[in-house]
This record gives sequence, C-alpha cells and structure tokens, in this order.
Amino acid sequence: MHIPFTKPIGAVRVGRYKGDFIVNPTYHQLEEDCDFGMVIAGTRDAIMLCEVSAEEVSEEDLLRAVEFAWPHIQRIIDLQEALYEKAGKEKAQVPLFEPPAELVEAVREVAWEGICDALNGREKPERERMLAELTERVRKEVGPRFPEHEKFVLEAVEELVGQRMRKMILEEGRRVDGRGMDEIRPIHCEVGLLPRAHGSGLFVRGRTQVITIATLGAPKEEQILDTILTEEETKRFIHQYNFPPYSTGEVRPIRYPSRREIGHGALAERALEPVIPPEEELPYTIRLVSEVLESNGSTSMASVCGSTLALMDAGVKIKAPVAGISIGLVSERDRYELLTDIQGIEDRHGDMDFKVAGTRKGITAIQLDVKKEVMTPELMAEALERAKVAGEFILEKMLEVIPEPRPTLSPFAPRVVALKVEKERIGDLIGPGGKVVRQIIESTGVRIDIEQDGTVYITAPDDEAAERATQMVKMATTDLELGQVLKGRVKKLYPFGAVIEFGFGKEGFLHISKIADAYIPDIRQVLKEGDEVVVKVVEFDELGRVRVSAKELGGVPRAQELVKEQKKRLQGREGKPSSSARERRTR
Repeated sequence: MHIPFTKPIGAVRVGRYKGDFIVNPTYHQLEEDCDFGMVIAGTRDAIMLCEVSAEEVSEEDLLRAVEFAWPHIQRIIDLQEALYEKAGKEKAQVPLFEPPAELVEAVREVAWEGICDALNGREKPERERMLAELTERVRKEVGPRFPEHEKFVLEAVEELVGQRMRKMILEEGRRVDGRGMDEIRPIHCEVGLLPRAHGSGLFVRGRTQVITIATLGAPKEEQILDTILTEEETKRFIHQYNFPPYSTGEVRPIRYPSRREIGHGALAERALEPVIPPEEELPYTIRLVSEVLESNGSTSMASVCGSTLALMDAGVKIKAPVAGISIGLVSERDRYELLTDIQGIEDRHGDMDFKVAGTRKGITAIQLDVKKEVMTPELMAEALERAKVAGEFILEKMLEVIPEPRPTLSPFAPRVVALKVEKERIGDLIGPGGKVVRQIIESTGVRIDIEQDGTVYITAPDDEAAERATQMVKMATTDLELGQVLKGRVKKLYPFGAVIEFGFGKEGFLHISKIADAYIPDIRQVLKEGDEVVVKVVEFDELGRVRVSAKELGGVPRAQELVKEQKKRLQGREGKPSSSARERRTR
C-alpha cells in the first residue's frame, strides 16, 4: 500500500506457562497454568507498546520477559523488511498541516511571558484560566494578521505551552506545579462515604478525584459474555469506569461509554482481578463502578486505588491491597527525565504514559503508551523502580485509612450460602414442576441457584432468611438421621400419639409417652393440629418409619405447663396428712 509510515513494528504475546516463558501461547495455555501474560510491540530500537496482566510478578521477571520477547520482535521485523524489498511500493507524500513558522513566532512574541507565568507553580484551575485568557488575547491580536491561518492560533499556543513545560523539566529541573521529578501529589483517602452502599472508597491525588462503589450480588447475577471461543462465558468480577464531562469542567450530554472509558475500566479490572477471592471462598458477583469526580491525569490508576478501598470497606477479603501510579517521560536527544505521578498537562505534552499497578509483592497490570522511540529495556527498568517506590508510598497512605478488610460483609449486602448436594437429589430439591424450590423461595424470600454439579447457592436478604432456607434445602435433599433435632408441625392427632410433618414429604410419629416427662391422660390437652413442635429423631422401626420424641428436649410447651401443675398437686398432697393419720391423732 502507499500509506506512509516511518518503520515496521513487530509484536508478540508472551506468557509464562508452567514456569517457562513462551511466545504466543494458546488461549488454553493462558487459562490453564499461566500466571503472566504480556503483549509487547516495538521497532528495531525501542518498545512502542506493552500491556501486562500478571499475578503479582516481580519487576525482574517482567524485564526477563521483555528480553525474551525482543529477539522474536526482531525476527518479525526482518520478515516485514524482506517483504518490502520484494513487494514494497513508494509511499505517498502527505502534507502535514502545521502552524506556519511566522504565526508561531508572532504568537511567541505576544504569549511567551504569559505562558511562563501561567506554568510557574500554579494549580490547574488557575493555570487553565490564565491560559484561556491569554489564548483569547492572542487570537484577537495575532489572528487578524494571519486571516488564512487564524484557526492555527490555538494550536500555536498549545505548542508553546508544551515547549515551555519541557524546557522547565529538562533545563530547570522543575515541574509546572512546583513538584520534584519523583514527587507525588498530596493524597487523601476515605471509606464508607455512601452509608447504604455495600462498600465505597474515595481516592484523591492532587486535582484527581475518584470514588468507587462496590456492590455484591448473587452468583447468577454475573455478567454474560459472547465470545469467539465459546457460546457463552460469564464474569463474576466487573469493574466499570465512568468519566463524566463535569470531571474536566465541561458541559455536554452523557451518552454510551467511550472506548477510553471501556479501556480504563478493563485496565483497572485486570489490576485487581488477581487479588479477588475465588468463588469457593466468596460466592458473590462483585461489581465496582469508579466515578471520576475531578480529573487532572492518571484517573485510571486512581480508580485502582479507589477500588481497593471500596472492596476493603465492603468486607471483601482481598489477598492484598493494590495501588497504581503513572510514570511519565520528557526526553530530548540524549537527555531525559522520568516523572512520577504525571498530571494532565504532562501527559498531553510528554513522551510517555507508563501505568503500573500492583501489590507490595509484585505487579498485577501494566499499560505503556509512548509517543517517541525512547523506551528501551534499560529505561523500562528505571521506570519500574520508580513506580515500585511510589506504589509502596501510596499503599501506606491507603492503609492508614483502612488497614485491612472489614471483618464482616456490609449489613446491606445479601447473604450468600453455598451448599453441596448429591446430584441424584437435585430432582428432590426442584420437586415436581418446581414445587419444592418454589415453596422454599416463597416462604423465605430468598433466591436459589442450582448448578449441574450439585452446588446450591442461596442468596438471602439477611442471616435469618439464609438460615431458614439452608435448613429447608437440607431437609429436601437429605434423609433424616438418628439424633437429628427438627422443627415440625402437627399433621394429625390420635389418642395414642401424633403425626409430625417436617415438609418435603418427611414425617415422624410422636407417641403420647414421648411428649413430656409426665403422665398425659388426654393428648388433646397438650397438642392440637397445626401446632409447631421441636422433636428429636430417636428410632427407625423395621419398616423404616420415623419415631420422634419431645421428652428428651424438655417436652412440648403445653405439656411442660401440665408437668408443673402435676408437681404442684403432688407437693400439696405430700404436705397434708392422710385421713387415717388424722383419726389416730384424734384418739
């Protein structure tokens, strides 16, 4: 094709499969036993892109993966160059629309001092106000002198702002807000701001503010995905990132999520996924929503920090807290400066945005974007070391607010209980036409999800409903056992006993002698049909029928009252002398 480009780029995927690095692993290998995945692209001389998802890998392992990938990238470039030699075409010459040099000079004469003043250690709102006023003045003064190129006035001002910012960093050793090269903006953290949410965390870094809301749901509320490889795939941990217009002082409609929002949400999700408890330990669907309240750079990494705070506030026992930082770069020929915690203007006019997220143990996610061929493995090692120091500092600030996850889940979160029943008993739980499972749901107000392997998830609004539903599921899917204590209802009365119904087709017989530790002349004195009683399974007869007893548990309530009355009458008789004794005393 005739489309112009500077030079070829090679790209590979690297995974660590069973302890060894491999190139272009299959999806099966990535899912089976791969604790590290990286997509890396580069030219002959520099890394141009790097995306990493990992389970707390060290900086040294990451650099070894880059070194492993480099020869494979070069071979791909060799193939492209060989193809170009055989079938290459002359590239089209595309004119670049740049501000005329005369316009830039004219703008410089009017605006340079004002730009230097605006970038002299001021906060973003004041700096942007000064630059907006300056741009308007330049447009009025310079625009009429270049009527054909008036539209380039704003672009010329932006170019001069970038030149001034880069000169300050490389020649004067200071940044536009007065920070040092490795200095992080002031950090403020809070948790529990939204009292009715399951968890919430606010993370503020300078003029960047993000609040994350954590919501816990039932297992079957997980996200359903359509994929190429399988008909249907589900995801139980979800992170969504919203960047509303007001976060940058704009007024415009809020529509569907942009590609940027989707990408930032996915990056933070990858950073947090390795520390989320497995479903066996926490049978919940977890949804995080990060809302950017104010933006001045590195909101994706702020959302990682806010999400960690929200998860810990919700009582989710994450393996370790995760923090994120963005490292920038300004370079000119053989000079360069790495910038810790870049802000918006440094992202816009700098050469690199290197996002690194991880725990104290290691890296969980990386995203590298560069604008120039500057990133070498050596420079990456230096940037990773800078990110590690910054990440540990941020974690300390976060842990000052909430040192560990709360001991229990939020009281507003649903209660999820996971049970395992035999596959053969799933039909008993469902019942004919779903009668049994509907009965449990209607009587307790819970949600029940049944897996094919026999796992039953009960999602209840509170602990009491969860316990009641759990007992009913166990009753429906297990046989009665000797010594088991059960609550039942009197189904039918006989002169010599009562039939006790436990539900789900299970019954037991309570003999009159087993009702209480006392003589009961008439069973209707202590029981009536519909009464609730607590009994204990004491016998299975030769026909498999169940015999129960209430006597061993203190008796049924009305029988206990009858026992007390009998004891009083007995004590009264013992206190009075008999008639024969009275006659003897009379004689």
